[in-house]
Amino acid sequence: MRPDKKELLQMLSLEGEKELQELYRRAYAVKKEYVGTTVYFRGIIELSNICTKNCYYCGIRSGNPDFPRYTISLEDALAQAEWCYQKRYGSLVIQAGERADKAWIDLVSELLRGIKQLSNGELGITLSLGEQSLETYQRWFEAGAHRYLLRVETTNRTLYRELHPADHDFEKRRNCLALLRKAGYQVGTGVMVGLPGQTYEDIAEDILFFYDEDVDMLGMGPYIPHHSTPLAHLVEGFDKMQALTQGLKLIAACRIALKDVNIATTTALQALHPQGREMGLLAGANVLMPNITDTKYREGYQLYEGKPNLDENADESLESLAASIERVGESIGYGEWGDPKHFFRRQKSVAECRMNDE
Repeated sequence: MRPDKKELLQMLSLEGEKELQELYRRAYAVKKEYVGTTVYFRGIIELSNICTKNCYYCGIRSGNPDFPRYTISLEDALAQAEWCYQKRYGSLVIQAGERADKAWIDLVSELLRGIKQLSNGELGITLSLGEQSLETYQRWFEAGAHRYLLRVETTNRTLYRELHPADHDFEKRRNCLALLRKAGYQVGTGVMVGLPGQTYEDIAEDILFFYDEDVDMLGMGPYIPHHSTPLAHLVEGFDKMQALTQGLKLIAACRIALKDVNIATTTALQALHPQGREMGLLAGANVLMPNITDTKYREGYQLYEGKPNLDENADESLESLAASIERVGESIGYGEWGDPKHFFRRQKSVAECRMNDE
């Protein structure tokens, strides 16, 4: 059943601490019923900060001259993937700025094949590499990726235009979600909450968009301004606690409305509060994405202000995360892909429809 917009607005507009805690408890109960309390790791490799997009809110946008660009070598990226495999993460995420040139497509293809080879096909792979052609999506799928996250950031078309240059097209981005499904991926998307000019109505419509697109997973987070963007004036006076609450409410509302999708608790929450990611788990998230990128590259991949753990190595991150997850009463799905239950339910539904048609 399609979520009720009125109920979504009620959840998103809650403000009192008692009411908020009740919302999080309700979301956690839905999470326990539909996806359980196992946390699935996705080790993030920030492969490159070179980007052809110039989104006005992003620290690595093409128009930002304030830091050197990098692309991690194939050898180094494979070493990070092997570490992930040895630590039994189960899955990793390859994330980067958006590019569609041949050299980039070839590099990602070779990296995917290498990861599959070094892990004996055991590491699950999510890509977050932006808008591509169907041919490229299919090539990467055949090379070993099986999940893809393509955030739309907002579904309000007017707000989207205000946050992007004229050559950035929402409908093209939305169509990419259909291309990803056609290529065979488990499909994820997401938005930012707390954008300038955004309303609760907009966020409710975002959640309805997730439902209508029948997405399998969500990667969402609070908007945090960056000093090297056209929105730099928002850095001063930014309210971290308000942003944190908005991020947690979005997770909770999505869990209650969408039930069996995978929802990530993002690093942006940790940038707002030391236990932000753990708070996301208690609000309904079930996926956590530790950064396993070599620390020498992390300074160059700051999408927003105040990104945490720039100098914390992957081993330190794993130890602290394992302890914090245990403290909130959850367990880690070591060695498990943790694919979204929604994907399998959707696949079953499609198969049943085909049988009925025949």
